Amino acid sequence: MFLFRRGPARVTPADARRRTHGEGAVLLDVRERAEWTAGHAPGAVHAPLSALLAGSGLPPAAQGRSLVVICRSGHRSRQAARILTERGAQAVDVKGGMNAWSAVGLPVVDGHGSSGSIA
Repeated sequence: MFLFRRGPARVTPADARRRTHGEGAVLLDVRERAEWTAGHAPGAVHAPLSALLAGSGLPPAAQGRSLVVICRSGHRSRQAARILTERGAQAVDVKGGMNAWSAVGLPVVDGHGSSGSIA
């Protein structure tokens, strides 16, 4: 018999939006600084995967809260959600990442609060 370890749950962009706007979860963007600056979801908190892999903690705005983790396509966010879950956080990741977020018409802003793009 094989045992498969199931990772954190995956959610759609619409579900991510509902969780972060209606249920008080934090949208945690794990892309690198340049990607974040080019475009991110309004209200998201930035915590690059590279920093998490190096052992950094979460930014204060994300500590002790449910996390909805997002990246560009969903690969890094899945890895980050696993890391965070192993550290005791309650985390899910967004299927398709910011590409899917933008594709369904959810807002994206740049580092100045203007309309952003997905890098």
